[in-house]
Amino acid sequence: MNISGKTKVVAIFGDPVEHTLSPAMHNAAFAKLGMDAVYVPFHVTPDRLGEAVRGLSAMGFAGANITVPHKERVMEFLDEVDPEASAIGAVNTVVNRDGRLTGYNTDGRGFIMSLREEAGFDPASKRVFVCGAGGAARGVGFALATAGARRIYLFDIDEPKLGRLVGDINSFLGREAARPSIMDPDFIRGSDLVVNTTPLGMREGDPLPMPKESFRPGQVFYDVVYNPAETATMKAAKAAGAKTVNGLGMLLYQGALAFEKWFGVAPPADVMKAALLSPPGA
Repeated sequence: MNISGKTKVVAIFGDPVEHTLSPAMHNAAFAKLGMDAVYVPFHVTPDRLGEAVRGLSAMGFAGANITVPHKERVMEFLDEVDPEASAIGAVNTVVNRDGRLTGYNTDGRGFIMSLREEAGFDPASKRVFVCGAGGAARGVGFALATAGARRIYLFDIDEPKLGRLVGDINSFLGREAARPSIMDPDFIRGSDLVVNTTPLGMREGDPLPMPKESFRPGQVFYDVVYNPAETATMKAAKAAGAKTVNGLGMLLYQGALAFEKWFGVAPPADVMKAALLSPPGA
């Protein structure tokens, strides 16, 4: 790769960020399309987020992806937030247009695309249990509600945050689609789809986000964690007969949607997927 003063730079900000596979898929797409661009990960701690975001404009970056734990707070440092992302209350994609930073959320749409493609699951009229109420949960929750899920039960240990998410989803739709829930394995087993939107599972030794007794045959368990490819929770769900999907597809599709927002062209999704499955150094 020949990097010059003309090279367009895209960043990803996260804490942690060492695990991310986004550079592999985006840089592969740039190479395939012959674009003079590069995608670079940056470890940004919460106390330096504002400085980092302002740097996107100051240094002429094309844009950035935003990951855990910055998806909600990043909004306060942007010039504009897309109405859909504003309703969701989380941003995962920032676009720099002539020094003006605009935030979008492609997580939810990417999640639904992955759910339908990889699990063959349509959430319409289904009962869903979602663990978490952070930035990823907001994208996933709004997307499930918009896709027609009959009922979305959400759990988080942060009750005020959980209450805000439930209220925001219901206000957005004008009906009661979401309800707060408890961490009860008998209750969770009654759901058609179970989703983990927390980071639990990324590190060896992490506790399960829900009891292993929560799963049953015929159920779909979707873990937004994609590294490792199979978390301990996915193993528990598979052992109980549930169909399991990791977050790699969500990463792919949200990334493809973000790519279009940065550069106005559709990326080669097949090339991006191949890069995710065989990243450099794998």
